[in-house]
Amino acid sequence: MKLIVGIGNPGKKYEFTRHNAGFLVLDSFARKHNLTFTPSKFDFYQTGGEINSTPFILIKPTTYVNNSGIALLDLLSVSPVEHEDILVIHDDINLETGRIKIKRSGSSGGHNGIESIIYHLEDDSFPRLRFGIGNNFGKGEMADYVLDRFDPKESEVLDSGFDFAVNLTEIFISSGYKGMADFYSKSLKPPKEDKNAPLNE
Repeated sequence: MKLIVGIGNPGKKYEFTRHNAGFLVLDSFARKHNLTFTPSKFDFYQTGGEINSTPFILIKPTTYVNNSGIALLDLLSVSPVEHEDILVIHDDINLETGRIKIKRSGSSGGHNGIESIIYHLEDDSFPRLRFGIGNNFGKGEMADYVLDRFDPKESEVLDSGFDFAVNLTEIFISSGYKGMADFYSKSLKPPKEDKNAPLNE
């Protein structure tokens, strides 16, 4: 079993805002696999399925970003999985919009949603997928920036980022963190030159 957690804020007010990058990745995944999120008895929406015979659950907490760990802990109380089999997808202001990095474990990096999960799990050894949202804001403007909607001009780079994030998530489900990390590394390497290719004239 793999558990995929998207971090974001519930409600139409926050749809397509930068802080909801985790939700948006899960929405892209659900569309690709014809899945529908439904309310659970806990504070999250959920859906699930199988990839290569590996079952998975996707959840979108409704606890708001700063209390994301509460929803995850509730789910683990009824569907326990190893922490290494949990992938948390979240926004990151330290990466350019649409850029992705993965992380096996470690500190929150200042993200309140990750901090909440670490606090409630009493552990930081769970993988993350960090989705860049940029940092085009001035001093004291970060809160407004992350709660603002993405610029329509960013649609192309966002679509590419969402596609890559969905691919990584699929591989995490079927092959774990190592498989995802291998795919990530290969995807970032430039293609080898074909020495037999004709020169441009």
